[in-house]
Amino acid sequence: MADIDSTQKQRRQAEALPLPDIVALVLQGGGALGSYQAGVIEGLASRGIEIDWVAGISIGAVNAAIVAGNPPHKRVEMLGAFWDMVSGSLPSFPIFPNDQVREWLHEWSANFVMATGVPGFFTPRTISPMFATPGTPEALSFYDSAPLRETLDALIDWDLLNNGPVRLSVGAVDIESGNFTYFDSTETRIDARHIMASGALPPGLPPIEIDGKYWWDGGLVSNTPLTHVLDHQKGELLVFQIDLFPAAAELPRTIMDVGAREKEIRFSSRTRQVSDQVMRLRHDRELARKVLAKLPESMRNDPDVLALAARSAEEPVNLVHLIYRANAWEGGSRDFEFSARTMREHWRAGQEAVAETLANARLVAANIETGKSAAFDLTVQSM
Repeated sequence: MADIDSTQKQRRQAEALPLPDIVALVLQGGGALGSYQAGVIEGLASRGIEIDWVAGISIGAVNAAIVAGNPPHKRVEMLGAFWDMVSGSLPSFPIFPNDQVREWLHEWSANFVMATGVPGFFTPRTISPMFATPGTPEALSFYDSAPLRETLDALIDWDLLNNGPVRLSVGAVDIESGNFTYFDSTETRIDARHIMASGALPPGLPPIEIDGKYWWDGGLVSNTPLTHVLDHQKGELLVFQIDLFPAAAELPRTIMDVGAREKEIRFSSRTRQVSDQVMRLRHDRELARKVLAKLPESMRNDPDVLALAARSAEEPVNLVHLIYRANAWEGGSRDFEFSARTMREHWRAGQEAVAETLANARLVAANIETGKSAAFDLTVQSM
């Protein structure tokens, strides 16, 4: 990898950044928090950042499919249609501005979702799975996700998704083998089943059958598809990793806080671990390349040197984290609280995160220009 070559490349240019060969979105799972991702997507689009690859898990797979399955000028509109639909049964109305009031309303809204389902997404089964015939779909989940298939078919152009310019990757778990798999539009013709499989979180939602195999939510194994994107990198890469659970937070003070913090650690720790391992490996490879460059010419063709050079070769990547940080009133039910008020607040938080990140993106821009690799969280963290 030669830095001088990177500085001479002709690049696409967005509002605050030069754009490398590939710009990827990596979308974590997190249920109702996914409207934050939609806000980020709108924020990036409004600043001229063109997306080449989008990878998602669970609700991230839904947002990813809407992006890949629509032309640029319709993506935000279709994302808005989806999030307006799923939050439609809990409209916004004036409330007293108090965290305790808001927490009560937040929990009430989540309980309402548990009782009635989410429009266009899932509905409660009329008979409890405890009393259903073993082996039937009704015996394997508390909700029916059939409405999601109709929603996806209405919002997504599957031909564009599979043959268009934006690559799509979504992760799911084979129930019988336990193996984690990515359905990738460069290898598999993707339809609504693959997106539903990526979000089929048990025991709430049923497994999805695809060609004789049954699949559950990819978040059971890994809640971030970052590794898949980096393992298949072919060119200089800028990744916007949109996380819905923060790794760091305050010490819990109530039992509600405990539930919320447990969920944050469970989902964010995998994401942080993957990110840290990836960047550590890249730094090790960079050191190996520096050592190889110091070897005398007589050793350059040594088989071991050539093998090490091949193993340490890589293209640069800049990883930008955009992390949703919950409000004080959001507890452990935040990922299934689908009210319109909260949805809009999450969406707006995503837009604000993009604005703050790109206002501080000078180092990212410099790294792209010089062909260096690094990870960034450029938003202000308040604790």
